[in-house]
Amino acid sequence: MKITITGKNIELTEGLKEAVEERLSKLEKYFAPDTEAHVTMSVEKERQKIEVTIPVKGSVIRAEQVSNDMYVSIEVVEEIIERQMKKYRNKIISKQQNGEKFFAPEYLEKDLDDDEEIKIIRSKRFGIKPMYPEDACVQMELLGHDFFVFLNAETEEVNVVYKRKGNTYGLIEPEF
Repeated sequence: MKITITGKNIELTEGLKEAVEERLSKLEKYFAPDTEAHVTMSVEKERQKIEVTIPVKGSVIRAEQVSNDMYVSIEVVEEIIERQMKKYRNKIISKQQNGEKFFAPEYLEKDLDDDEEIKIIRSKRFGIKPMYPEDACVQMELLGHDFFVFLNAETEEVNVVYKRKGNTYGLIEPEF
C-alpha cells in the first residue's frame, strides 16, 4: 500500500509519519500493494484531525477522526476503515469488476458472510400531503421522529426535514 501523507497547520514529525504508516500497514491485508492511501492531518485550535481516503475502482473508502490527540485519531481512523472493510465486504466485492487490481487476493477469495449483507427489514408506505417546511418540523416533533418526508407546498417537490444537534432543524431538497 502506498501512503501519501500531507499536513495542514501541523508539522509532520517522523513520529507522526511512523504512527500513520504503522497503523495503516494493518490494512495491507485488504488492499493490493499498489493501492494508494491519501492521508491528511490537520490542526484547528485544539482539534487534531486525520482524514484517510483510499480510491478504488467505482468507490472511495474514506474515514476521518477528530480528537485532542493526533495519535488517538490515527488509531481510531484505522479501526474505522477496518470495520468498513469487514462490514461492506460483500457490497464492495460485488461492485468491483476486475477488483483484483485494488484488493488483496486473500480478501477477495474469502467466503462471503451473509450476516454482513445490508438487509432492509421493514418497508413503510404513507400518504404525503403538501405542507411548508416549518409545518413539517412540527409534524416531525409530534410523531417523535428524527426526520420527516413531505411534499413542499412552495416547490411541489419531495423534501426531508431532520433534527440537528442543538435543537435546530435541517432541510434536504432534491437537486436535478
